[in-house]
Amino acid sequence: MTGFRLSQRSRNNLREVHPDLVAVTLLALYHLTEIDFAITEGKRTMARQRELYAGGKSQTMNSLHLIQPDGWVHAVDLAPWVNGAIPWDDWAAFERVAKAMKAAAGMLGVEITWGGDWTTLKDGPHFQLGG
Repeated sequence: MTGFRLSQRSRNNLREVHPDLVAVTLLALYHLTEIDFAITEGKRTMARQRELYAGGKSQTMNSLHLIQPDGWVHAVDLAPWVNGAIPWDDWAAFERVAKAMKAAAGMLGVEITWGGDWTTLKDGPHFQLGG
């Protein structure tokens, strides 16, 4: 048990996220992580996706943050929470979150991809279902 808990905002951001990804996130936060983290984004509207795409923060309009054919969102954005703030410039903090998420996914048999492992547009906060 880590002692970390989800804020109401983080809980709200998990609404409509695929249950497998929710389970991985909760196992990571409650039992595995060495660092507190927040769920900064789950479901996106098409307007939000257009905004991110236009700003170069997404490379697709087919984001897994949008509702998928099965009715669920298949992606979440997580950010470390250190001393009451997100340390956006501390890549190591994002790697610590990723370590916990990958461990949780392995324990649950859920395949995930971390955006920090991508070769283009490294996306430290991003986790999605699938490999």
